[in-house]
Amino acid sequence: MTDGSGGARPALRRCVPLPAGEFAERNWDRAPLLSRRVDDYTDLLDLDDVDELLSRRALRTPFVRMAQQGKVIPASRYTGGAGPGAEVGDQVRDERVFELLAGGATLVLQGLHRLWPPLVDLAGGLGRELGVPVQINAYLTPPGNQGFATHYDTHAVFVLQVAGTKRWRVHPPVVTDPVERQPWGHRADEVAAVAAGEPTIDEVLAPGDTLYLPRGWLHAAGALDDWSLHLTVGLRAPTRLSVVEALLDLAAEEPALRAGLPMGTDLGDGSSIAPVLADTVKALHEWLDTLAPHDVADRWRRTTTSVARPAPMRPVAQAAALARLSAGDRVRLRPGLPVRISTPDPDRVSIEAPDRTATVPAVCTAAVRALLDGAPRRVGDLPGLDGDDRLVLARRLLTEAILILDD
Repeated sequence: MTDGSGGARPALRRCVPLPAGEFAERNWDRAPLLSRRVDDYTDLLDLDDVDELLSRRALRTPFVRMAQQGKVIPASRYTGGAGPGAEVGDQVRDERVFELLAGGATLVLQGLHRLWPPLVDLAGGLGRELGVPVQINAYLTPPGNQGFATHYDTHAVFVLQVAGTKRWRVHPPVVTDPVERQPWGHRADEVAAVAAGEPTIDEVLAPGDTLYLPRGWLHAAGALDDWSLHLTVGLRAPTRLSVVEALLDLAAEEPALRAGLPMGTDLGDGSSIAPVLADTVKALHEWLDTLAPHDVADRWRRTTTSVARPAPMRPVAQAAALARLSAGDRVRLRPGLPVRISTPDPDRVSIEAPDRTATVPAVCTAAVRALLDGAPRRVGDLPGLDGDDRLVLARRLLTEAILILDD
C-alpha cells in the first residue's frame, strides 16, 4: 500500500472514494460526506503505535492532550519532569496517562503530521494534492466514553476510523463558514440548542470508514463497546478573508494608509469619522489599483511558511553529500516547497522560496527551470551548462534546501 508521498495511490483517495472533481463540486466546503470501507488505516497509526508514542518517544505538551465528559484535563495531571539530563517539566508520564485512560478519559495526540513518519507522508501528499496546509491529530477513546462536547471546527476535516467503533452525531452549522476568530465557545448556547435537535448524520463509524465535515458543522462522537481510535485530518484552506488579511499586511507598507487622523477625531462618532472614512476609502482604492496579483501572492507565501512546511529532508545525509556530489547524482525540488522564478535583471535569475531567495547567473535559466519542474534530474544532464557549472548550481540549491537528493 503506497503512502501519500507521491506513489501510485493519491492521498485524497485514502480519505474519500469519489473522484477529486466530483468531491470538489459536491462536498468541498459545502456538505458532509460519510463513506464506508474506504481503506485500512492501520499502516498509518495503530494501537501499538500509540503505546510507542506515549512510552518511548518522550512526547511533551502540546503534542498530547486529554479530555473527559466535555472538559479538557489539565496537563499537570499527566505530565512531569523528564529526569536527569532533560531539564523539562512537561514530558508525558505514561503511568499517569494510563490512570486517566482507565478512568474513561480521551487521549489526543496532536501534530502527528510533524512527528510520525506515515502521517508526515500522508499530510505532505494530501497538502500537495489539495494545495492546503494539513494537520493530523489522533483520538483514542475508551469504551462507552466521550471526550468532547458538541462543537465545530473552523477548518474542514477528514475523519479516518482506524480501530473500534464510534457514534457520530452531526448537526448543521450555527455559523456559516466560520474562521479562526469565530470559535465555537463564543456561541456555546447556540451550539447546545442546535445539538438538542435532530442530527443530519447519526451513524457509527467502523474501521475503514471516513467522514468529511466542512468547517462549521457541529459534531460529537462517543466510543461504543470497544477502544476507538480515529485520525482527524484538518484542512486549513485559505478563504477570501485570507486574501484580505494579506492585503492588510501589505497596506502597512503604504504611507497614505499609515497617515494619522486629524486631532480630536472620535472613531466612535459617526459624524466625526465620516470625512476620515471617505478619505481612507479613496486612498485605499488608489493603493489597490497599484497592486499586482504577484504582490499579494508573495505576501501569502511568506506568511504561510510556518503553517505548510515542505516535505522532510535528511540534513545529515544532504550535508555529507555536498562535498562528494557528482554528475551521476540525482536531485529534485523539495516536495511541498513553493518556489517562483523571477528575473530581477537580464544577467540574473532568482529562485524565490517563502523564506529565502537564491540568485544565480542568467546562463543557468534552462537548468533552473528543469530542476524546478518537480521531476528528479541527473546533475550531469542539466541543460545549458557545462560539467563544473552544473555541479556548482546543484550544490548551491542543495545548500539552500530548495533541492534535495533523490534516493
